[in-house]
Amino acid sequence: MNHSKDKQILVTGGTGFLGSYLLRYLLREGYTRVRALRRPDSRMDLVADIAEQIMWVEADLLDIFALEDAMQGVQQLYHCAAIVSFDPRDRDQMRQVNVEGTANVVNAALHAGIEKMVHVSSIAAIGRSKQSNIVNEQNKWERSDYNSEYAISKYLSENEVWRGMAEGLPVAVVNPSVIMGSGRWHEGPQQLFRLVSKNFPFYATGVSGFVDVRDVARFMMQLMESNIKGDRYILNADNLSFQTIMNEIAGHLQRPQPRVRVTPLIQQIAWRVEWLRAQLFGHRPLITREVARHATRSFYYQNDKSLADFPDFEYTPIQQTIAETCRQFRQAAEADFPAQVLPLI
Repeated sequence: MNHSKDKQILVTGGTGFLGSYLLRYLLREGYTRVRALRRPDSRMDLVADIAEQIMWVEADLLDIFALEDAMQGVQQLYHCAAIVSFDPRDRDQMRQVNVEGTANVVNAALHAGIEKMVHVSSIAAIGRSKQSNIVNEQNKWERSDYNSEYAISKYLSENEVWRGMAEGLPVAVVNPSVIMGSGRWHEGPQQLFRLVSKNFPFYATGVSGFVDVRDVARFMMQLMESNIKGDRYILNADNLSFQTIMNEIAGHLQRPQPRVRVTPLIQQIAWRVEWLRAQLFGHRPLITREVARHATRSFYYQNDKSLADFPDFEYTPIQQTIAETCRQFRQAAEADFPAQVLPLI
C-alpha cells in the first residue's frame, strides 16, 4: 500500500458538489483516514451513502479556533469550500467566506504544519483581458468589467493561498472551468438542465470552458500525491459555446433546442425581467446581470499544462458527461429532483 494512503486527510466543503465527489474518490482509492468539515446546518444529501465512512468535524471557516482543532494531526488538506454566486445580494457573504475563510484555513494550516494543501480556485480567478480571449496559467489579473464579484472573491482567496506559500505552506492550486455533472438540480450548472427541460427558448452567444466534476476530483488527488508545489493548473476538457451545450442537453432530454439568439437588447431585458420575477415570487433569480453579461462573452481556456505535467491524465469528453447527467436528470424528474451523483470513472 502507498504509505500516503495512511495519512490524515482533511477536506473542506465535503458536503458540496465537488467535495462530495472528492470524498468518494478518496474512499475508493483506499484512503483510510478521511476527515471533512461540515456546518451544523450542512445538507448531507450528496454524501448520504458514504457519510458513515467519513469523520465529520463541525467547523465554520470563519471560526479560526474550530479550524485549528479540525487540523490537528492532518497532513493533507483539500480546500474545496466556497460560495459560488452571481447574485449581487451574496457579495458580502461571498467575500467573507471565500476570502476571509480561505485566509483562516491557510493560517490554521500553517499553525498545524500541514504537509501540503490543494486549493480549488477557478478560471474566474485568472486574468481575462480585452486584448486576447485565450487564457492560460500565465495570464495576469486585470481590473475590468469582465470580472464578476465571484471572480474577484476567488482571485483574492487565491492570493491568500499564495501568501501562505510565502510563509512556508506547501500549496498547489487548480483552476477548473465550468464544472459539469450531477448534483443538486437547483444549483450551479445543474440549473441548465432544468432550464432546457422547461423548453427555455434562448441561447447565449458566448463560449466558455467545461470540465467533468469527476476529472477535477481525480486531478486534485494526483496533484496532491505529486511533488509539485507552488503551481497552478487550469482544468478544462473543452471550450464550447453555450448554444452547443444547451443543444446537447436538449437532444438527450428530447426537448426542442433553444432557438432565440440572445442579442444585447434581449440580454438587457432578460435579466431585468428575471429580477422582477424573483422580487414578485420571492426566489433567487436564475439570470442576473452578471450571468447575462458573461454568457455573451467568449473565452478559450488552455489545458496544455495539465496534460503535459500529468501525461497519464485524460479528460472525459463533455458530451459523455452531459449524456450521463441527462440520464440521471430524467430519473430525478420522476422523484421531485433529489440530489444525485454520477458513477465514478
